[in-house]
Amino acid sequence: MKAILLRVLGTCLAALVVIALVYNNAFAQMADFRKMTPIQRSAFFAKMFAGARKDREKMMAELHIKVPDNLPPDSTDPNRPNHLTQRPGSSNWYDDTGNIYVRSEWGNWSNYTESKAGGYILPDPLKLNNGRMVTRAADWRKYRRPEILHDFQIDVYGQIPRHPPKVNFQVIHTDSQALGGLAIQRNVVGHIDNSGFPAARPSIPFTLYLPAAARKPVPLMVIVWGGFPAPLGTIREILDTGWAVAIVNTGAIQQDNGSGLDAGIIGLVNKGKSRKPDDWGVLAAWSWGLSRTLDYFEKDKSINPKEIGIQGHSRWGKAAILAGAMDRRWAMVFSSCAGAMGTSLEKRSWGETIDNVAGTQEYHWMAGNFLRYAGHWKDMPVDAHELIALVAPRPVFITGGTQDQWSDPHGEFLACMGANPVYRLLGVKGLGTTIMPAPNVSLVSGNLAFREHAGGHTDVPDWPVFLHFAHRYFRKKGSKHENR
Repeated sequence: MKAILLRVLGTCLAALVVIALVYNNAFAQMADFRKMTPIQRSAFFAKMFAGARKDREKMMAELHIKVPDNLPPDSTDPNRPNHLTQRPGSSNWYDDTGNIYVRSEWGNWSNYTESKAGGYILPDPLKLNNGRMVTRAADWRKYRRPEILHDFQIDVYGQIPRHPPKVNFQVIHTDSQALGGLAIQRNVVGHIDNSGFPAARPSIPFTLYLPAAARKPVPLMVIVWGGFPAPLGTIREILDTGWAVAIVNTGAIQQDNGSGLDAGIIGLVNKGKSRKPDDWGVLAAWSWGLSRTLDYFEKDKSINPKEIGIQGHSRWGKAAILAGAMDRRWAMVFSSCAGAMGTSLEKRSWGETIDNVAGTQEYHWMAGNFLRYAGHWKDMPVDAHELIALVAPRPVFITGGTQDQWSDPHGEFLACMGANPVYRLLGVKGLGTTIMPAPNVSLVSGNLAFREHAGGHTDVPDWPVFLHFAHRYFRKKGSKHENR
């Protein structure tokens, strides 16, 4: 688990710190790190991780899940892959290309050898639970899609409550000369009714940038964000197309850690009590909050309500693809480097796996029931290709990086291939090939698009390609793919 921390802490802790510095406590639900000494910060994070471990252990006990208690040390484990070394001052293991190796609590080591990645059987996205095959688009919409969505909600991401609190949005600041006059900037906050449990104070803050020169409703890209400083280069790139862009702070909706599940929107709905096994995890909570921003944007006269897309990178790429699957009002999805429990095949043994996501640092993303599939990958009733298929026939753009093997770009391509039959059934073009493209070769001729950029864990190289791809769908008024 120490190896996972190297990757997780580099994003999770940084996000938590920046959220706390940028937003006040009412928005971010976090302590003020500016007033803490280094020792106090260390103590805060130690307490946070201890709370996460306690919550996870409680859920595992409720589900009667046990992990092996007789594993040998990493250094003497006979199952440890060959040719791994530890770097000076680190307990992590690496191969000669820099890939990080982790042994999960269930004894499974990370794998980056293609011949060892298979052995799985993917569920057929067009096969109903009763064994009958779906051959008509109407049957997909009426029967098969709801089946898949139900399985994801119960066993993987958790159920969004039927009667969540109401949200009222307020514009708290407007700048008509933002970015040197390029945009009109609005800072908006969604106030979530917390009268049922005032101790929880979630909110939905976002920043909207509208092209200053726009004279009619424009398309909008919503970027799922974790509180880091706004990606100004990307914002300018989108504005240059004549589109609007919004940055949503997910940390204010729900903290990205297991010790915060008694607060945020999850804690608010549960009134501070522990989750049930099928209750929503953090990714589903973010998805709900993102849909509430969509409620707001659909009423904004400066936005074309039929041309609103969503984008996210890394864990926020997982949130973006889930949001697109859950809410068909999103006209387009761009999911970057989303990896396990996002857009790479879950039953495939490569890089990040179900076991890793079920660990203390990431389990909170998912429903409690998801923990049952750690060490038992083949038993999970759904896989990533079906999550992508839930977006069909709307355009979706999936990306990875050659130097980001933890997120498994080949597994992402295979997941796109698995979703292909659904796109074809619904009358639109999918990938158009079964051959993994070379780096920087973009498969963008159909509604199901894929690209593996040369480089690491980033979305920056893929934005120009995405915007070119997206203009095929957003350049005309309305969207013919809505709610099909």
